[in-house]
Amino acid sequence: MSGDLLNEPLLVTGSYDHTIRVWQTYTSQCIRNMQHVDSQVNALDISPKRNMLAACGYQHIRLYDLNSNYPIVNFEGVTKNVTSVGFQEDGKWMFTGGEDGKVRIWDMSSPSPSCKRIFDCQSPVNAVCLLPNQVELLMAHQGGGIYLWDVKSDQHDHLLPEVECSILDVAVSPNGAYMAAINNKGSCFIWTLTSWSGSPGQETQLTRSEAKLKIQAHEKYGLRCKFSPDSNYLVTCSGDGTARVYRTDTWTLHAELRIERFWMWDAAFNNDSKYLFTASSDSLARLWRIDTKTVEREYTGHLKAVTALAFRDEPLNTTTTDTTGTGLSSTH
Repeated sequence: MSGDLLNEPLLVTGSYDHTIRVWQTYTSQCIRNMQHVDSQVNALDISPKRNMLAACGYQHIRLYDLNSNYPIVNFEGVTKNVTSVGFQEDGKWMFTGGEDGKVRIWDMSSPSPSCKRIFDCQSPVNAVCLLPNQVELLMAHQGGGIYLWDVKSDQHDHLLPEVECSILDVAVSPNGAYMAAINNKGSCFIWTLTSWSGSPGQETQLTRSEAKLKIQAHEKYGLRCKFSPDSNYLVTCSGDGTARVYRTDTWTLHAELRIERFWMWDAAFNNDSKYLFTASSDSLARLWRIDTKTVEREYTGHLKAVTALAFRDEPLNTTTTDTTGTGLSSTH
């Protein structure tokens, strides 16, 4: 099992049924079912080494060994809903955000990870995103704003794109060129990003953002926005039952992926940006081929809404395994 998990595409879903499922993406088979007791699953992330899974919910942050069914670490000291979780690219630290308004940095270098830094957004945090530079965090909160925090220098800035709204998600393109945020009114905001570079010896400044445009992505509640690995696409998810894919060169609609009546909670592109996984409140995860707008796979097993998913396509052993992700459409 461990060899397969390290070298095959890895899809993980979390649900309101208090379970986390690990899937074989080619066959739609569930290969592991883990209990997330006491709480629904709000967010998931797979560690860079693909051996650990972080899951968060109501008053809980748990770290699972992907080769066992039970959490190996329960993080202490969090209250209310924990809404966001992610890893630094080397796995040295992990970040979480929650409805207590706090964004926490957890040191992962010891067997008992501890909270080393806290940023207080003074408003419930809906989403946290790490910039490609691996030192700045974007934090979206219910007060309608987005904080930018440099975890090294402790500098921070605050954006307020629209008053009387709640920012539900924030994302940065892998090439570092764009930032996107979506709110509870279905509006998606786009900024261009510029890294500040001063003379040698000068103190590093925060990444600069410049407002570019506003897209009315959905008529209803916006839930998620994510960029593709090649930075060519942005997907937005909504309570209107759609995931909409936009081109980042023109910011025009490229594809609309629709289901009936249910909320689209989460989405993730595969490694070559040609396929999209979605999680929805009809208890299903789906794999879509974007250019044809068709469902290639359905992942069935959860009993309630699927609210979170995580996907890693790139194997650790890249010398012997194809990383294009095109095999996702094959019928093994």
